[in-house]
Amino acid sequence: MNDRPATVDFDQLISASLLRLRTKSPFFGTLAMLTRFVSCTTIPCAATDGRDVFLNPEFLKSLPTAQQEGILIHEILHAALLHPSRIRERDPLLWNVAADIVVNGTILESGFELPPGGLRDERLEQLSVEEAYELLRGDESEHADAASVRQWQLADLDLLAPSCEDNRHSPIGTDLTPSPKLDRHQREVLAAHWRQALQQAAAIASTTQGGKLPAGIEREFESIFAPQLDWRVYLWRYLVQTPTDFQGFDRRFIGQGLYLEALQCTSARVYIAIDTSGSVDRTLLALFMSEIRGILGAYPHLECELYYADCDVYGPYPLSIDSTLPPPEGGGGTSFIPFFDRVSETWDEHTQAVCIYLTDGYGEFPTPAPTIPTLWVVTPGGLDLARFPFGEAIRLIDDRARSTFDRVD
Repeated sequence: MNDRPATVDFDQLISASLLRLRTKSPFFGTLAMLTRFVSCTTIPCAATDGRDVFLNPEFLKSLPTAQQEGILIHEILHAALLHPSRIRERDPLLWNVAADIVVNGTILESGFELPPGGLRDERLEQLSVEEAYELLRGDESEHADAASVRQWQLADLDLLAPSCEDNRHSPIGTDLTPSPKLDRHQREVLAAHWRQALQQAAAIASTTQGGKLPAGIEREFESIFAPQLDWRVYLWRYLVQTPTDFQGFDRRFIGQGLYLEALQCTSARVYIAIDTSGSVDRTLLALFMSEIRGILGAYPHLECELYYADCDVYGPYPLSIDSTLPPPEGGGGTSFIPFFDRVSETWDEHTQAVCIYLTDGYGEFPTPAPTIPTLWVVTPGGLDLARFPFGEAIRLIDDRARSTFDRVD
C-alpha cells in the first residue's frame, strides 16, 4: 500500500514527459510512446536492458522537467539504437563511453537538456558509435588513457544498475550488455521491434517536421539497418570479365559454395544513384544508405561514384569504404533520364561498369535504353519489377530477412 503513491507519481511524471516530448519532437515522442518505462528503486538513476527503460522515481522527481525529458531520451536511444546488441566483443566500458558520447551529442544538439555530468566529446559525438569506439580504443594518449577512463567510469557510475529486484528484469545500466535472459530469437524479435519503432518515428517526423530527423540519428541508422543484399554476389555478376571462366576464382567464397571469380578492380566502376524525389521518405533513404555501405564493403578498390537524383541529378561524389556519405539533395519530381545522361558522358564502354539505381521506380525512363548494365533496387511497395523497361530489378522487403530477384528482358 505504501508504494502506491510513489507509483502514481511515477506514472504521472512519465505521462507528462511523453506529452511534452510529442509536442517538442515527434520523432522522440513516437519512440517514447513505444517504450515501456519501469519504476525501479534498486538503481540509483536510470538504466536499460535494451528492452525496457528503468528509472528510479526519486531520481526522476529530483530533476527539472527539461532534464527529465533528456534522461528519458538518453535511455530510449540506447535501447532503440540497439547499443546493447551492437557491442559484440568490444570492451564494455569503452563501448559505453562511445555510446554515451554519441547519444548525449544527439540530445543536446536537438535542443534538449541533460543532468549534470554527462559525457561530452564534441569531436566524437558527430560519428557513429562504432567509429567513436575505434577512436577511443586506438588513440589512448588523447582519448582513452587510464585516468580518462576512470573519470568516465565515475561520471556515469550513477547509471550503473546491477539489479532491479522489484521487477522481473536485470537492467545493466550503460554498460549495455544484452540481458542474459534473452535467447537469440528473443534478441532478433527485440531488434525487429526497435527497427520498426525507428521507422515509424522517422515516418512521423517526415510528415510533421519537413523530413528533418534529429541530429545524429541518420548516422546511427546506417549502423542499425544492415544491407539486405549480398553485394559481393551481385557485383561479381556484373563486373567480372568472363563469368563462365572459373580460373582465378575468389577463394573467400568457396565455403559458401560460390565460385566467384576475382574482380579486376583496376577497371571496375560502380555508378550509384539514390532517388531523392518527394516520394522517397527518410526511412527509405536510410535503407538506401545501408545498401551503399554494403556496396562499398563488397570488394576493395572499386571505383564508386554516388549521385542523388530527382528530376535533376546531383554529384558525382567519389566514394570509398571510409567515405562519409554527403547529405541528400533533391525533393522534387522523378526522372531517371538525367542520371543516365550524366553517366554516358564519362563511361568508357571498354571499362567494366554497372549502374545501381535505388528507387521506388515511379518516374520517367530514358529512351532508348542505355547500354550500360543496370541494376534497379526497388523499395517495398514500389513499381512492379516487370515494368522496368531495361536492366535487372531486385526488391528490398520490409522484414529484411530475404529478397526477391527478377530479370527484366
